[in-house]
Amino acid sequence: MKRTVIIIGGGVAGLAAAVRLAEADHRAILIESRKRLGGRAGSFSDPRTGRVLDNCQHVLLGCCTHLIDLYDRLGVLERIAWHRALYWTRGRGVVDTMRAGLLPAPLHLLPSLRRMRLFDSAEKRAIGRAMWRMIRLGENGRMRWREKTFAEFLDACRQPPSVVQAFWNTVIVGACNAGVWRVSAAPAMQVFQQGLLANRWSYTMGLATVPLVELYGPAQGIIEAAGGEVRLGTSARAIAYDGRRVTGVVTTAGVIEGAAVISAVPPDRLGKLVGAALRGADTRLQELEAIEMSPILGVHLHFDQSIMELPHLVLVERGIDWLFNKGIDTDGGQYVHAVKSAADEWMGLSEVEIVRRTVDDVHHVLPASRGLEPTAVRAVKEKRATFAPTPEVERHRPRASPGTIGLGGGGVENLFLAGDWCDTGWPATMEGAVRSGYAAAGAVAGVDLGIEEVPPAWLARQLGLG
Repeated sequence: MKRTVIIIGGGVAGLAAAVRLAEADHRAILIESRKRLGGRAGSFSDPRTGRVLDNCQHVLLGCCTHLIDLYDRLGVLERIAWHRALYWTRGRGVVDTMRAGLLPAPLHLLPSLRRMRLFDSAEKRAIGRAMWRMIRLGENGRMRWREKTFAEFLDACRQPPSVVQAFWNTVIVGACNAGVWRVSAAPAMQVFQQGLLANRWSYTMGLATVPLVELYGPAQGIIEAAGGEVRLGTSARAIAYDGRRVTGVVTTAGVIEGAAVISAVPPDRLGKLVGAALRGADTRLQELEAIEMSPILGVHLHFDQSIMELPHLVLVERGIDWLFNKGIDTDGGQYVHAVKSAADEWMGLSEVEIVRRTVDDVHHVLPASRGLEPTAVRAVKEKRATFAPTPEVERHRPRASPGTIGLGGGGVENLFLAGDWCDTGWPATMEGAVRSGYAAAGAVAGVDLGIEEVPPAWLARQLGLG
């Protein structure tokens, strides 16, 4: 039976839910307070330059099956450029390349690791020792570490402090938006098990070749073709609740009634939409304040000449974590996007200080930039960019739909939750957001809308990654 479903939030999770509901012949009404779709993974028009800038650079990996599926449904996969080589540097023009060799997974990255000049022989053996431990643990084994931090796991694997800082923390900060001393061991291990070890494709990195907002445009047509609506510039004020079911959403444009509601907003925002009665009736809503958040900083830099040839660069033990080459403009100038994850210490800095530190790092790792200053800059702070997958937070991540026991127990039957902070089994990524949206839409429609995972390679399965 065709039902009207209200979706609060036009970010990746909300879009994923709305598209799948439209395909399942439900009428989705998507409300978004901003004038553009995409949420925290969206774009904005910079009033200083008139350019359309992404809030922050977002990447996907080959193992992100649900995000790839969503892009395929939207018809925008050709706007993703895939990179099989990952570039690392400590600076001074010395760059190491991580790329799959001829060996089968999980050994495919081993030759390039051995060639990396960032680490000496003892450090490489230590990395290999921890990787082997993660391979043998498999999925069941990593879940037993959910209550511990990844740093505790690394300590059990006898990892030297230099390796913890330069290798493990570099990867995990970028993938989980939290350092190894804060993040739960389970999602951190998943990054390596599924992203780097399971097969030869999963580590491959995809980067959008257009502003992120251009990836989401087709969603509106899909939703409207199924009889739904996309209401931009409409803010939710409260989720209406009659004591048994939710009946709709109170917005700045009036009340929208629906047979079900999917909340696809961050936990702090959801907490402001539910009253005491609704919160008391649904245990998924009672621990929203326990979901800690973590900031990300994006710095957009424009130079009047080319300074960077590589498509991206991982910076080891610098203030900035990543540099992304956004291309050369018609005047020959270079656009570089710098990213700092887990950026708590940067949030109180002025834009002048942020740019100074960022440019210092650019000069350190890109010799062609030395002596040059950017001609235009924009620092974008996302103070509550993602949830922080700490051991404590992992215990409080709710499911999409109400169940009978645990965090899903005693819930309101027609209220569904989406967002990367929900219990998707993934850290704070666009992939996790899409999975949550698919799960919520599937719960509404009464079908499983999950996408098949990239299967582990034969050898990886035999060793424990099946």
